[in-house]
Amino acid sequence: MKKYAAETIGTFWLTFAGCGSAVIAAAFPDVGIGLVGVSLAFGLSVVTMAYAIGHVSGCHLNPAVTVGLAAGGRFPAAQILPYIAAQVIGAAAAAALLYVIASGAPGFDLAGGFASNGYAAHSPGKYSLLACLLMEVIMTMMFLFVIMGSTHGKAPAGFAPLAIGLALVMIHLVSIPVTNTSVNPARSTGPALFVGGWALQQLWLFWVAPLIGGVLGGVIYRWLSDEPTGVVEGKATA
Repeated sequence: MKKYAAETIGTFWLTFAGCGSAVIAAAFPDVGIGLVGVSLAFGLSVVTMAYAIGHVSGCHLNPAVTVGLAAGGRFPAAQILPYIAAQVIGAAAAAALLYVIASGAPGFDLAGGFASNGYAAHSPGKYSLLACLLMEVIMTMMFLFVIMGSTHGKAPAGFAPLAIGLALVMIHLVSIPVTNTSVNPARSTGPALFVGGWALQQLWLFWVAPLIGGVLGGVIYRWLSDEPTGVVEGKATA
């Protein structure tokens, strides 16, 4: 249960800090943090939690990471569903608290998207369904590749959280204009529950694409690595 609690808390932090930066601070009058600031917020949320709970649960914070690590031989399949449930609960709780805080500002409107992910008309750059699908698959695949490599038994010790967090920053810098960046079905689910409508209708993509990308990344690194079973738990993985 401590592992599941850690995943809930960690995913809460990622969603609250990352989505919160987009909802509250990205376009704050005159001194908004912008795309770079939001990207850093997501990356830093992972770095901080990886050091905080990596030794407890592995710090997945993401269903695609959990599934990808299982595909890569790093995580027991029997724990996939409990981990995903904990992650979704944490993301939903974060979105709920963020809604309460954000709605305290005059002019707040869920029509602004509330950091939800979308494609076509709801993509920040109006990118097509295919473009958004490919972006999410590729970015999640490479995210898992970095996670698998940086937590490998032969990787430099202690640097995995930094590599993983910086990878997430890079992912956001590239893909925010396309999908508002998911690569994490739990993070996408939290805000979508409050926006409803189009966000829930398009949520399927932000489960399917990251899960496919996660599996691809895990399988490819497992094939590439000479020690595919390097780490299962007790070391930050996401």
